[in-house]
Amino acid sequence: MTLKGIHHLSAITANARENLNFYTNTLGMRLVKKTVNQDDTSVYHLFYGDERGNPGTELTFFEIPMAAPNQPGASSISATSLRVPDDKALQFWKERLEEKGVEHEDIKGRGGRNTLAFQDFEGQRLIFVSDETNQGVPGGVPWERAPIPQEHGITGLGPIKLTVRKAEPTAHVLTEVMGFRQKSSYASPEQGQPDIVVYETGEGGSGAEIHLEERPDLPFERQGRGGVHHVAFRVENLDELHQWIDHINQAGLPNSGFVERYYFRSLYFREPNGILFEIATDGPGFDGDETLEHLGESLALPPYLEPHREEIEAKLNPLDYKPGV
Repeated sequence: MTLKGIHHLSAITANARENLNFYTNTLGMRLVKKTVNQDDTSVYHLFYGDERGNPGTELTFFEIPMAAPNQPGASSISATSLRVPDDKALQFWKERLEEKGVEHEDIKGRGGRNTLAFQDFEGQRLIFVSDETNQGVPGGVPWERAPIPQEHGITGLGPIKLTVRKAEPTAHVLTEVMGFRQKSSYASPEQGQPDIVVYETGEGGSGAEIHLEERPDLPFERQGRGGVHHVAFRVENLDELHQWIDHINQAGLPNSGFVERYYFRSLYFREPNGILFEIATDGPGFDGDETLEHLGESLALPPYLEPHREEIEAKLNPLDYKPGV
């Protein structure tokens, strides 16, 4: 019973239209599902990914129109990595971000890989990470109709950085409960702070890593637009998910129990520093209610919300998506 790697990451936006424009047109990700937050159907839930939204490639956003700006701090998912094929792709992205006026840092090493940190229009903290020397969980396939050359496209989610005031309780859950292995460490960019410790699961590599940063000097994060809601980890199927539900219960961690999300099935729980984790199945996937060719083009609702479509659509602002344009 081993977690395979990162499944998806869900963040917060206050503007679905601008979010859609940035992640599809600027970053070239595919909108693989336009649906609603199943816990609040008055707002969108947008899923971006590779050509078919394979597990490990999904970056998702809840739209919360009145959300205040995120206030960074501890007990947070403080950076989200996006995998690209190689160092040459990093140079392509550096030039593209400059062309688009996107704030970014210089290319630099992090955890043994070359990276390029940048922010979206709401301050979402993102890092391109080169897979030049990566071995481990394979990446996905960038969509051929994206406005980015396929050889430079985003292939999935890379290492996820967690920032906490006290690392030991989180490290204990990662290793003793969730089965991660401590892999390495690298120097914190903040002078006088402990090294950032790298943990990996499954086949390892950039698609299966958590980078844990201890920052006792920081206030707690106040989550808002530009912040991250939760990170999800992959399991193969429903049988494995039920094994994990039993395992998390036996570990004494309060949790959601089984949650039906239609496109996958889930379990949610918080680690000791308060960061929300999800364990999600690889399937069924996003092509059960739309054809692969037309993913993301219409508002998709799971069967248990379909009877309320008229009411749901009346509360949403129209969000047009013209793929491949």
